[in-house]
Amino acid sequence: MHRIIKVAKEAGLIDEELELYGPYKAKVNLDALKERENRPDGKLVLVTSLTPTPAGEGKTVTSIGLAQALNRIGKKGFLCLREPSLGPNFGIKGGATGGGKSQVVPSWDINLHFTGDIHAVTTSHNLLSALLDNHLHQGNRLRVNPRQIVWPRAVDLNDRALRHIVVGLGPEGGIPREDHFVITTASEVMAILCLAQTYQDLKERLGKIVVAYNEDGALVTAKDLNAHGSMAALLKDALKPNLVQTSEGTPAFVHGGPFANIAHGTNSILATKLALKLGEIVVQEAGFGADLGAEKFIDIVCRAGGFSPQVAVVVVSCRSLKLHGGVPRANLQKENREAIRKGKSNMLKQIENVKRLGMIPVVAINRFPFDTEEEIKLVCDICERANIPCAVSSVYSEGGKGGENLAEIVARALEKSRSTYKPLYELEIPIKDKISKIATEIYGAEGVSLSPLAEKQLGQVLRLGLDGLPVCIAKTQYSLSDDPNLLGRPRGFKLNINEIRLSQGAGFLVALAGSIMTMPGLPKIPMAEKIDIDPRGKVLGLD
Repeated sequence: MHRIIKVAKEAGLIDEELELYGPYKAKVNLDALKERENRPDGKLVLVTSLTPTPAGEGKTVTSIGLAQALNRIGKKGFLCLREPSLGPNFGIKGGATGGGKSQVVPSWDINLHFTGDIHAVTTSHNLLSALLDNHLHQGNRLRVNPRQIVWPRAVDLNDRALRHIVVGLGPEGGIPREDHFVITTASEVMAILCLAQTYQDLKERLGKIVVAYNEDGALVTAKDLNAHGSMAALLKDALKPNLVQTSEGTPAFVHGGPFANIAHGTNSILATKLALKLGEIVVQEAGFGADLGAEKFIDIVCRAGGFSPQVAVVVVSCRSLKLHGGVPRANLQKENREAIRKGKSNMLKQIENVKRLGMIPVVAINRFPFDTEEEIKLVCDICERANIPCAVSSVYSEGGKGGENLAEIVARALEKSRSTYKPLYELEIPIKDKISKIATEIYGAEGVSLSPLAEKQLGQVLRLGLDGLPVCIAKTQYSLSDDPNLLGRPRGFKLNINEIRLSQGAGFLVALAGSIMTMPGLPKIPMAEKIDIDPRGKVLGLD
């Protein structure tokens, strides 16, 4: 592991642009982007996947390995990832810094408190909650309707006991009301951090957060509570991108952490913009499958950041193909040949989604030790018949060397391509039509059904004149539908929208589909039970 000053210098940054967090981590101040605003941008590669299994298919490790491999073939690669959340770290998945010979390091720091960004988001979010309840206690000058408060509290842990709570109890004459927590990665403050591009933009977006409705049905915002200035102050350092490195010394920005199933799923705009000024090819990961992270990247992030991605790497594993063939332990060849014949291939649908979003697809087969040659060959044959370039990736075991073939294919695709990126929908069309286009064209639904509550909330949005916002659909990551049990490429289903929430500060609407929750729970045996520390202070079990 190199000292971060060396990594920064090789990336083209100077010492005065760094704020060191020890020898191996640094923040980069916002002036670094301003100083390079007239430089041409590098090329942007998005890494997405087919619909994953609960254990994940290796999207992060593939992103890291690809960035390393690009440097090995003579390209100046740069990596952009989200920060790991403590929720999944201590839940099902464990650490989120890659693995084997393709990691971002120091992995133990990045997986835990890192530079404190997520803690800052949590505190900023809960400051607004505290100021709101204090406003009620001090006389309620804004005439907030306690039954129309929409701002929750937040914590960066999976804690199902906090999904429904009551606050304001006790002998001091509080105002009892129902409330709930969301995980910090689902907080609108996290989305704002990742979409804001200046301190002023950050403050203005925070001020637009809707916390409640008053007795007349009008919006009550964070600005109305005079909260946005102090919230922005708490996020002053968090807005600056975090610079670390991969296990082979490739520079990496790891900044921001919205989930893609319940938020927009990519790292900060500032990190990607700066990476494009420093790198020849920037590798950026989007959360979960192409139906989630990739669609939201195109329809939300690219609109705000002005990005034009050209190539999308679709990460595939034989494990996920087995699951989406219909029977988890069935023979891959038999199940998937039948799925291909009947047009039920999840992989091919996600490739179609990438094409529909205007990017050139490249398939990366993330090889696991238990995969057989026959299984790998079958996936390659499927890609060849579909005329999709494909490479087997062994970056976990071999580092950048194991991704050189993939890097060569990606580089050739970038040389031949011109970006045809185009949002899936225009902002001027009705909200229901936006949801319908995502549901029918990306998920494969036959239509959309809105609950009475969602219809009522949609009416509020229309009355407020905010129907020109993009839509962020929150749904399960385990199916193209809103039902995690519908595997493969389901057809004939309707997307069920149960709530529509206004994220005015982030600049989008959140449509909650199916039984998706913004506060996950822990599994029967959480990863937290396996994490430990040795006598020398080394963290164990967080890989």
